[in-house]
Amino acid sequence: MIVTITNENGEVLYDISKIKDDQQQNEARIIVQKTGTLSVVIEALDFASRTHRANLDKLLEGCSEAVVEQEKKKEDS
Repeated sequence: MIVTITNENGEVLYDISKIKDDQQQNEARIIVQKTGTLSVVIEALDFASRTHRANLDKLLEGCSEAVVEQEKKKEDS
């Protein structure tokens, strides 16, 4: 399994299957799996958040009584 790590020094490619120590190789695989899972969760939360915001916007558009008038900023002359 080849992994690309991007940091302040640029990109580095690593081949996890070439790690000689079985414990380190297994730990690297677990970290890759956890990182992948977190990426999926982040994407799902972002999608859910955008959907809820859009639904709230749609709901509030029909509630003119809920509109709050904003004060105009006074311009310094």
